[in-house]
Amino acid sequence: MSPLHGTTPLPLPRPLPASAPPHSTRRGERFELPALAASVAAARSRIALRAGHWGLPDTIRDTAELVISELFTNAIVHTDSDVVRCRIEATGALRLLIEVTDQGPGLTKRAPHPADADAEHGRGLLLLDALAARWGVIAPDRATGCTVWAEIRP
Repeated sequence: MSPLHGTTPLPLPRPLPASAPPHSTRRGERFELPALAASVAAARSRIALRAGHWGLPDTIRDTAELVISELFTNAIVHTDSDVVRCRIEATGALRLLIEVTDQGPGLTKRAPHPADADAEHGRGLLLLDALAARWGVIAPDRATGCTVWAEIRP
């Protein structure tokens, strides 16, 4: 498991300097979807459309689709959430931040365990660790819900 796994601070956006070129502008969107299996495809489609609209490279778009699929799936499968909230933010043409927030019980003390070779589940965080430049988990009050964030770069 990566040293980034666990409770880590969300990277706060820095103010852009007044002299920043137009392509350095920050673009973002927030949305929420019901905690249903069909929402995984809806979130994937939404991030693909946004990434294209924002002019992000295909490599970032493709990676973002995989990451948001994993984060939404985890929120749906591992919590009793009614809705899953998402925030996506692009800075320039080479960085995309994804945040997925559930309504679950918050962080637990259980450590992830390796999946058996023939297991159908259990590799999501390894996938996230391999795809994201940085990622982490935030539980504001450590009692209810948490936000998993991932930063995608080429």
